[in-house]
Amino acid sequence: MSESPVPLRPASATRHVGMVVLPGFSLLAQACATEPLAVANRLEGRTLYRLTTFASTAGPVASASQQALMPQAGISEVDEPLDLLLVCAPGPLSGCVPERLIEWLRRLAGAGVVLGGIGGGTEVLARAGVLDGYRATLPWQRFSAFSEAFPRVRLSRQLFEIDRDRLTCGGGTAAMDMMMTLVSSQQGPRLAERISEHFVLERIRMGDEPQQVPLRSRLGHAPESLAEAVALMEANIEEPLTTHELAEHLGISRRQLERLFKKYLQTVPSRYYLDLRLQRSRQLLRDSDRPAGEIALQTGFSSAAHFSTAYRNHFGITPREERLR
Repeated sequence: MSESPVPLRPASATRHVGMVVLPGFSLLAQACATEPLAVANRLEGRTLYRLTTFASTAGPVASASQQALMPQAGISEVDEPLDLLLVCAPGPLSGCVPERLIEWLRRLAGAGVVLGGIGGGTEVLARAGVLDGYRATLPWQRFSAFSEAFPRVRLSRQLFEIDRDRLTCGGGTAAMDMMMTLVSSQQGPRLAERISEHFVLERIRMGDEPQQVPLRSRLGHAPESLAEAVALMEANIEEPLTTHELAEHLGISRRQLERLFKKYLQTVPSRYYLDLRLQRSRQLLRDSDRPAGEIALQTGFSSAAHFSTAYRNHFGITPREERLR
């Protein structure tokens, strides 16, 4: 696992942890990051971590589920120095990142404050330029767009990353594993274990575990040949293989392959493959500025017209309408 952030205070001192929430943030990720710290205080019977929630605007901030969170202070309104500031934001980011937040993050970085990104918060840190040269991760759906936009960040596909004085994670429950790992490094592993027991967690996941559920797990007890077929499809999006070619690669007949897909996935290979390619194209339309014609070719469609028709039939809107949403 990555090295832990340099502690700014003695282990016995109270650490001041801030959380910036941007509109559309994940309430689950926010709670997974802050609850372990609150439970640490409760279990130890003293304030190990003092929490302050910040926002860029006055009044409550709406989460992705439209539940409101009332911040305690505005950006940069700090009554005492921060040891750690976490940014919790949606991914992809909805709207512009306030310039005041960008400037504050840069000042905090210059002052040696540990900075963390949760979900889309990693992109906020990257926009501020405070992740250049660091290992960082974010939700797996954003890997491609992020790597193109921020080539100076050392993108990781892990569950979370703790690299010197930067923490980042894939959002959701990964935030809890990241924060309990941080507590373990600062307060000792026994307290982290007690926090895990409090939340009825079987274990604290390591940072180097992958974000995406392995293909084998997604397909349950399906035969190995089906898992191999899906893996081949996922690896050949730009130049799709025919059902006959897939069967030949696997050493089985086309009819056998079709029966496997029908039994375990309730569809035929060609339909499953098309769905994979369209899902990939939708991700590219939402997360990148590439022309629709280029995305069509990257996802195995012979022309923009063919792509547009298939997209509309599948999602009910055209690629152009997807971009305007």
